[in-house]
Amino acid sequence: MTQDVRALARRMYAAFNARDHEAARDIFTADFRSHPLGTTGPDAVERSWRRFHETYPEARVVVEDMLVEDDRAAVRTSVHGVPGEHPPTMLEIFRVRDGRIAELWGLSALKRA
Repeated sequence: MTQDVRALARRMYAAFNARDHEAARDIFTADFRSHPLGTTGPDAVERSWRRFHETYPEARVVVEDMLVEDDRAAVRTSVHGVPGEHPPTMLEIFRVRDGRIAELWGLSALKRA
């Protein structure tokens, strides 16, 4: 399962970077819960990704570290293509169920525009 979780995490970040917003429907469960945003479902992810890319058209996420155990992954990323001297860091933890991301917790050093 560890490799499946790792591959799903990489797929999520690749979809975000490719602006493949519709991929959220295949990556997240129907009842997905984002704890930081207080939203549910892949449609909420798709809207969030679209807004982010509208605000920061050059944004891309680079995975710096990933730790995976059982059905969970902890990922440290840097966000490039956003204002600031240094790329901000994001820390995300997510839980996978049935091959999709079911739940996500996160912290970000990204300042809102």
